[in-house]
Amino acid sequence: MVFENFLDPIFGPLLNLPTLWAVIILSFFISLIITVVYKYTTDQNLMKQLKDEMKEFQKEIKELKKEPEKAMQVQKKSMQTNMKYMMKSMKSTLYSILPIIIIFSWMSANFAYEPISAGKDFTTTVTFEDDVKGSIELSVPLGVVIDGNKIKEVKNSEVKWVLSGENGEYLLEYIFDGKKYNKEVLIAENKYREPIKRIGDKIVKSIEIGHEEKKLLNLFGWKLGWLGSYIIFSIIFSILIRKIIKVY
Repeated sequence: MVFENFLDPIFGPLLNLPTLWAVIILSFFISLIITVVYKYTTDQNLMKQLKDEMKEFQKEIKELKKEPEKAMQVQKKSMQTNMKYMMKSMKSTLYSILPIIIIFSWMSANFAYEPISAGKDFTTTVTFEDDVKGSIELSVPLGVVIDGNKIKEVKNSEVKWVLSGENGEYLLEYIFDGKKYNKEVLIAENKYREPIKRIGDKIVKSIEIGHEEKKLLNLFGWKLGWLGSYIIFSIIFSILIRKIIKVY
C-alpha cells in the first residue's frame, strides 16, 4: 500500500486493540473530520435556511394531498432547493474525500482478514485458466515449511498447498513450465499482505494466500466485516456530532 509507511506510525497502535474497537475509534475520527470540515467550508446560515425551506415544502406537499397539481409544483421547488443544498455541500466533500480514501485503504489493508499466526497452518492456491495441464513446483524460503509434496499436478484448474512458518515476511515462488511466479506472505500477529494476486497471463489466473475474512459484528445472524461495521458506527457518530456542534 502506497501510504502504509506514512499511516502505520499514526494508526499502528490501533492494531494492538480488538479490531472492532479500532474500527469504532476510526469511525468516530473520520466522522469528526468530515463534520468539522463540512461546518467550516459551508455557509451554515445559508444551509440552515435551505433546510428550513425543504421542511416547509414537505409540509406543504402533505397539506396538498388532494390537490396533486399544486403538490407537484411545490415538489419541483423542493427539488430545486435540495439540489442547491447538495451543490453547496460538494465543496466540503472535495476537501475531505482524498484523506478519507487514504484512511479507508489502510483500514482495508489491516482489518479485512485474519492474520496468519506463527506455527499455524495456512494454504496457498494457484488458480489456472481452463484446460491448463501439467505440474507446478512451490519453492519456499527458510522459515516456511510445506506439508506434503512441493510438486503437484494441476487438477480442476487449481493447485493447493498447506504451509506453516515462523513470524516474518516471505516470498513464495511458483514454477510452472519453466516460468516463475511469486507471492508475498506475512506471518504476524496483527498484519497481513493482500491475499490475492491477479496474474492473467493466459496460464495463471491468480495466486492466493488463504486468509479468513474477519467478521466484527453479528446482527441477528447478519455478520459484518470492517466496512459494514464502519458504516453503522459512522452514521451514529455523524448524527451525534452534528447535533453537538450544531451543523446544518
